[in-house]
Amino acid sequence: MIAEERLNRIVSLVNERGAVSVPELMELLSISESTIRRDLIKLDKQGLLNKVHGGATRIRSDYVVADQSMAGRQTLHMTEKRLIGAYAAKIIQPDDFVFIDGGTTTECLVESITETHATYLTNSLPHAQRLLAKGCRTLLPGGEVKQATEVLVGAETVNTIRRYHFTIGFWGTNGAGLETGFTTPEFSEAAVKQISLEHTVRPYVLCDSSKMSKTSLITFAEFMDATVVTDRLPDNEGAFRMAGNVVEVKEEQ
Repeated sequence: MIAEERLNRIVSLVNERGAVSVPELMELLSISESTIRRDLIKLDKQGLLNKVHGGATRIRSDYVVADQSMAGRQTLHMTEKRLIGAYAAKIIQPDDFVFIDGGTTTECLVESITETHATYLTNSLPHAQRLLAKGCRTLLPGGEVKQATEVLVGAETVNTIRRYHFTIGFWGTNGAGLETGFTTPEFSEAAVKQISLEHTVRPYVLCDSSKMSKTSLITFAEFMDATVVTDRLPDNEGAFRMAGNVVEVKEEQ
């Protein structure tokens, strides 16, 4: 068995079983203990499994530790994101002062916006360009551009947003949980999300179903701090429905 094939087989076994011991891998793959241990160290460094004492465990699928690039996210769950974005766009009124967070779900919101009399502030450079193209009055805060997500972050961004009071706002999130709240993997983005949401009368978190029950590194708001707009809730997540702040968007809406 060549090295690449062996490594792929180890990852598959760990993902299938959840946890595998070194002796089990030795028996299943007919290779030495020293080779298994070297492979586990390598795969752990690549983030493909968790090396633990005596073996390895599967990476938690409900934990998000890093942002994907905008390009990487633009092919994921786009049908659901467009459905959510179209619903959210209908909420905006002519006299609203609207905050729009960065991200691909809020990008779908921007694409669906027809209300050109409202005033919009976004920390996303791509969103600002699309709003301007629609003829919307558009504001940008200062700050540093984060390359992965193309949003403005940092102390200057936070201090600018702190001066404003929005009537309505829309945020993306990497995870949404009843206990952990709305979470994101990066400190500077979390700070912008937190201050803007705190300064909004009617906050909405746009969250496709793949994000529900997921957790990332930093909480930027508690679950009850905003209305959640999602495409659906998992069948076994009755607690989310009981929370009373979740809107499930259906095709006919």
